[in-house]
Amino acid sequence: MERARGCTEVLARSYEPNTLVPEHTHEFTARALVVQGELWLTQHGVTQHLQPGDRFEVIRGTPHIEQYGPQGATYWVARTL
Repeated sequence: MERARGCTEVLARSYEPNTLVPEHTHEFTARALVVQGELWLTQHGVTQHLQPGDRFEVIRGTPHIEQYGPQGATYWVARTL
């Protein structure tokens, strides 16, 4: 389905427990599904607490912060340039 939307890459991303990824941007739009663990995603001053089954999107060029929980997290992500 994501390829039909024009995404150029689909992959699994995993992060170690308690990882903090400081504010950054991407040169792609990311649409993701959390499959394990939990994370907090902050965009536009709003923080989302995401757990398995939750979906999120980060639009290309949007500054955001990622904080991963005590078990880390894994999500499947589709990237579109």
